Amino acid sequence: MINSFGKRLFKNTGAVAGIIIIACSVIIALFAYIISPDATPNANRMIPEIGSKKPGFSIQFLQVKKNNSIQENFFSKIINGKQDTLTYIPVTNYTIKADSVIYNKYVDDNIIERKAIALKNVGNPITINVKFYLGTDRFGRDILSRLIIGTRVSLSVGLIAVIISLTLGIFLGALAGYFKSWVDDVIMWLINVLWSIPTLLLVFAITLVLGKGFWQVFIAVGLTMWVNVARLVRGQVMQVKTLEFIEATHALGYSNTRIIIKHILPNILGPVMVIAASNFASAIVIEAGLSFLGIGVQPPQPSWGLMIKENYNFIITNNPMLALTPGIAIMLLVLAFNLLGNGLRDALNVKSKL
Repeated sequence: MINSFGKRLFKNTGAVAGIIIIACSVIIALFAYIISPDATPNANRMIPEIGSKKPGFSIQFLQVKKNNSIQENFFSKIINGKQDTLTYIPVTNYTIKADSVIYNKYVDDNIIERKAIALKNVGNPITINVKFYLGTDRFGRDILSRLIIGTRVSLSVGLIAVIISLTLGIFLGALAGYFKSWVDDVIMWLINVLWSIPTLLLVFAITLVLGKGFWQVFIAVGLTMWVNVARLVRGQVMQVKTLEFIEATHALGYSNTRIIIKHILPNILGPVMVIAASNFASAIVIEAGLSFLGIGVQPPQPSWGLMIKENYNFIITNNPMLALTPGIAIMLLVLAFNLLGNGLRDALNVKSKL
């Protein structure tokens, strides 16, 4: 059965494309600080002189040593990034005279400032050339680096929101569908009340209670997405519990808990997997919306929604890619999960079971 499911899934071109995009996103998220050109925490290396530059912009940086030296191990760098041990000064050119480095500091297009620094205070090599493939934001931070590290936020909020929604939805939906009577009435009343409240308004209310922040937005999104899971699980449990093999478990004297966990839930995982993929995509969009509105992930932590908020005014000026790039990233990741959900639905033949 598993082999048959796998064959049907991988014959679906859209599902395969979705799996590839998701797999690449997971790899990027896990090794974000290794892949990222700017490996500082949150890719927050600010160089105001090069703010709002277009994709492909390149410049030479003079490397100046900092007084503090930071020792960080490999695993710490993978998880949190690494603090800079050098200061990067944009320059157009430099010369070495005796024990000093004379350089022309880049201030803006066609504007330079001539300065000098002791040779012992510069790094090795003295300068490096850096190309910003997706340009820089208004603070002079590398858009590509923040886009890469922002992948972690989108995947994390999707994963945690889906875990919360599945936990609550499966538990309450299974109780309502199996026991019926007053248990079903109470749970369905709660579902209908929450269903009547617009999702975004409910997320706002929960966020205001929990506060702004990284983990708060995960919990807020997860607590608003369990309702559709519970409704689906309730209907599936009501259907499965009337089958003969469930009646046989009652005749054998199995407990209700064992019947639900070992005999009913494994038989409804197909539809649950499909709605989980859909909820994953929805969670990414909701998080981006919250961050755009300023009540989601807070600066300087990179979030695709926050990047759009910081740069959306450039859409009508000369550098629209600052806002379009994170928007395209959101679109691709959401599309990937929707394609995977459609592929799972077809492979599991969910329609014939409903």
